[in-house]
Amino acid sequence: MTGAAKQDETNERRLFGTDGIRGTANQPPMTPELALSLGRAVTFVAGRGKSHVPRILIGKDTRISCYMLEQAMAAGVCSMGGDVILCGPIPTPAVAHLTGSMRVDAGVVISASHNRYSDNGIKIFATDGFKLADAVEAEIERLMADESLLGPRKTGAKIGRAEKLEDSRGRYVAFVKNTFPRDLVLDGVRVVVDAAHGAAYRVAPLVFDELGADVTAIGVSPDGVNINEGVGALHPEGACAEVVKRNAHIGIALDGDADRVIVIDEKGQVVDGDAVMAMCAARMKHDGELRRDTVVATVMSNLGFVNAMRGAGVGVRQTKVGDRYVLEAMVERGWTLGGESSGHLICLDKHTTGDAIVAALAVLRALIDSGATLAKATAPVAMFPQTLINVPVKRGWDWQGSDAVRRSRDRAVSALGDAGRVLLRPSGTEPVIRVMVEARDKALADEHAGAIAETIARAAGAPL
Repeated sequence: MTGAAKQDETNERRLFGTDGIRGTANQPPMTPELALSLGRAVTFVAGRGKSHVPRILIGKDTRISCYMLEQAMAAGVCSMGGDVILCGPIPTPAVAHLTGSMRVDAGVVISASHNRYSDNGIKIFATDGFKLADAVEAEIERLMADESLLGPRKTGAKIGRAEKLEDSRGRYVAFVKNTFPRDLVLDGVRVVVDAAHGAAYRVAPLVFDELGADVTAIGVSPDGVNINEGVGALHPEGACAEVVKRNAHIGIALDGDADRVIVIDEKGQVVDGDAVMAMCAARMKHDGELRRDTVVATVMSNLGFVNAMRGAGVGVRQTKVGDRYVLEAMVERGWTLGGESSGHLICLDKHTTGDAIVAALAVLRALIDSGATLAKATAPVAMFPQTLINVPVKRGWDWQGSDAVRRSRDRAVSALGDAGRVLLRPSGTEPVIRVMVEARDKALADEHAGAIAETIARAAGAPL
């Protein structure tokens, strides 16, 4: 079972979304029954054609429901004769790394990332440390729907075993530190780390401390229900205040599973993710590390970022929204840097997936090389004001079938010309159409976004 294959939209999936299976914990679909069935199907696919007993590695974040789902998933694996390696609470990218480095047959993450503690999710990494292709997820769903395809359950000595990997965190810390140049240290660098009471609550402060930084850690006291609650990437206000209080050089706010990072400058201001990516791209181009002088972003990336990259001689390839689509393009063409403005940053020359701590170290390396403060280093990227409106519609409603909506969009596109941008897209997670307008003037962006949103609401029969 390998990952990172080109996604095929004909592989219809009912359970898997853009980032695994998610839902309210202990309610369909996110039940222990599903986790057990998923464990069986994953073990069958991962072990197919192998002469050895399939080994499945399981990691989780800190929410209380992880205990329930972890044990159910492990039971499913063991019932198919697979062996389970339990890693405890570790970041999603740690599972990706350990899956590849330990050469296990699949890695499982139990986490709902930035969602509230009452939600949970499950996503799978293939043996190479990449996320599964759509076709493999679709096959797993078919096997879960008809377990007779799995064959008889194992009995006697053929039932699998489960064991705990005691040094899972230590292995990951060593890996992350090795992504930072050996001739650089963080001596004298004051860093505020907010781990969101999540999966990186132990490893994140440790990485920066062992590299020599003066670390202030917050969001490192998980109790099962406080993950992402008023802290972390979704709520960086506390980290911003701490940066100012500690006179820190940088603040780093992670989400619950530590694959996303929000960066805070020395003034206590959140730095746009596009500006962070632009700074890293410029450093990599200068050092000859940016493959084909191209960075991969999504259609949501700011026009100011695109213009700044063109000015720096860096090409921009844009994909659909979702880090999996960014990664797909990077793997296909061998590009080394990509991400989303929301804080997902993928350094493919260092890891197979987005990793918040690896990304933060890449930012620190760029700062050290430039000798500038974070505010000054990201200042050249002049972001366009952006207005985003979510318009509720019936699930599956096609805005492209509405002449009125198309005319409204075309009017805005014509009026803005090269000095702005219009993007309409259905959400992948909720029944809304997202209207995004960028312009050099905020009032102009508001005006055009509002007009399009009102037109969509009328056409969809769901007034704002």
